[in-house]
Amino acid sequence: MIQFFKNINHQTVEIDKPENGTWVNLVPPFKEEEFVDLSETLDIPIEFLRDSLDIDERPRFELADNVRFIVIKTPAENNSFNDSDAYYITIPICIILTHNQIVTVNSFDNGAIKKFLNTFEKRHPDKRNMMVLKVFEKIVQNFMEYLKEINQKRNLYEQKLYDSNRNEELLYLMRIQKSLVYFITALRSNELLMMKLERTDFLGLNEEERAYLNDLIVETSQALEMANIYTNILSSTLDAFASIISNNLNNVMKRLTSITIILSLPALVTSIYGMNVDIPFSHSSHAFYIPVLLSLGISIVISWYFMKKKWF
Repeated sequence: MIQFFKNINHQTVEIDKPENGTWVNLVPPFKEEEFVDLSETLDIPIEFLRDSLDIDERPRFELADNVRFIVIKTPAENNSFNDSDAYYITIPICIILTHNQIVTVNSFDNGAIKKFLNTFEKRHPDKRNMMVLKVFEKIVQNFMEYLKEINQKRNLYEQKLYDSNRNEELLYLMRIQKSLVYFITALRSNELLMMKLERTDFLGLNEEERAYLNDLIVETSQALEMANIYTNILSSTLDAFASIISNNLNNVMKRLTSITIILSLPALVTSIYGMNVDIPFSHSSHAFYIPVLLSLGISIVISWYFMKKKWF
């Protein structure tokens, strides 16, 4: 689906066809006919539109036929039905600067473009470079918000794991760890993209725009540092819980071994007195109580010894 937006008297208006100074936004579902028509209408290489469908497309920029093409990654919720998949993934946003319009292509529904649309009435479509930088800003904000959500989920699942020691919480933490891997990879690539845009002056930025881009690079670096910190904390937490689980298993095995020893020695005494041979006190009137008392005595002594060694 193709949407055309224009800013008229500080109001966002959706129009039927592209005009000078409009924002063209492509959202799913896509049709090949729409790609062909838009490519011919706006004189955009068809490859630029098709590349946006690849979820694994890496952040980059390219110039062809005086049309600038930029790919940047943004976070999105993962709608997979697999319980082992990450909570969040990263998807590409393609930004195309034509002669008179700015075009964005989203392979999935994402919050960054929605935020940009909500503030579009404050934008100046004729200042296309600043429009691109504002999209970058919304993407960085999206990363920061998702990182805060991830940290809150991590704290919640860790607390549940302290209380229950169930496998479900470990699975949830693993899904968070996968999300952080996606974020770190995307943030690192986005940071390199912005630094390269600043170094090569691909967009032809003025002094104000260059300073704004530099601020975005700093914010992206901060988001990347946050993601790395959360990843290190989560890794340390999982390692600590693995050690705790191993230690608890050793304690359980130690208790079970102690109980086995305590039960096996009285069983040895009773089995000896159960033999069909002459044994001491076999003809006594107290022959039944002797092995019972002897078994209880051995059990008490062994139990006291194990408790002294703190095996229980």
